[in-house]
Amino acid sequence: MKKHRLERLRSLAVCAGAGGLALGLEQAGFDPVLLLDNRPVACETLRLNRPTWRVLETDLLGFDPVEHQEAYDVDLLAAGLPRVKASAAVRRESSDEEIRMLEATIMLMHGVQPRALLIENVPDLVSKPAYESIRAYVATELEHLGYRHCWFVVNAMHHGVPQDWKQGVLVAFKGNVIDGFVTPAPDTEVPITVGEALCASMAARGWPHAAAWAAQADRVAPTLVGGSWNRGGADLGPTGSKRSWARMRVNGGTVADEVPGPGFPWDMSLGVRGMVALTVEQAACLQGFPDEWSFTGRKTARYRQVGHASPPPVARVLGLAVRAALGY
Repeated sequence: MKKHRLERLRSLAVCAGAGGLALGLEQAGFDPVLLLDNRPVACETLRLNRPTWRVLETDLLGFDPVEHQEAYDVDLLAAGLPRVKASAAVRRESSDEEIRMLEATIMLMHGVQPRALLIENVPDLVSKPAYESIRAYVATELEHLGYRHCWFVVNAMHHGVPQDWKQGVLVAFKGNVIDGFVTPAPDTEVPITVGEALCASMAARGWPHAAAWAAQADRVAPTLVGGSWNRGGADLGPTGSKRSWARMRVNGGTVADEVPGPGFPWDMSLGVRGMVALTVEQAACLQGFPDEWSFTGRKTARYRQVGHASPPPVARVLGLAVRAALGY
């Protein structure tokens, strides 16, 4: 039987970062007419991996679609926004940049008028009382424009990503299209473990204990955290995450330049010195990026891009659900 190719749809990607959301959506049949990000290193990563994509280095808060006519009437406006802060004191009127970016994306709907909207952020945004005023703002603006919307949470570990990462998702469609939207169901497959995902790379330089290490790294990874762009070096997250990594004999306090070689010890009595550290490429694997996707910049900047990215496999299933609702 002849296999039919997906009909290609058009998207506008804001806060595109290193391209995790855009890559997954590309796999679901959405080609970006324009990608926006305000970090030069992220824009370099996008151009390196997809030279044909049109990448605009600009702040979302200053973006005017009038100057970029290709942004109008796209099938999908997609945003992997900076994570809002988990705080009981959050208000819609907050001056926090993350909240302003969310509001700016909603306001962009007035000009762009896409057929669908997809925003990915923290799960707390979906249901926590602290964010009620923000959800109310979103609802008011979207309803004014004739869109219906819904919020839900997905976990990357249920969609082929070896990581326990819950994501809050907002989708919206014009008119009654949302009646045909089905939230992606979790995979029936057992989640991939860290050991299964990284065993081959741990053995790449001849480390004889790679298989033993992989056997005990028998669970999914905790959520990778990119950390602040303004301070500190690269590590795998806060104290709780580091403890989870330590139980898999991974040093979560640093990011390695290379995987362990033949002389690297496998001795539990050595503490952190007997633990492996992950490379940027291994972190990218745990985010679901394909091996051929490269990241530009120095090590810390490369890791930041990985840690802040949306896992492409999750973006793919979300994209397929959106296009199915649109009738494709």
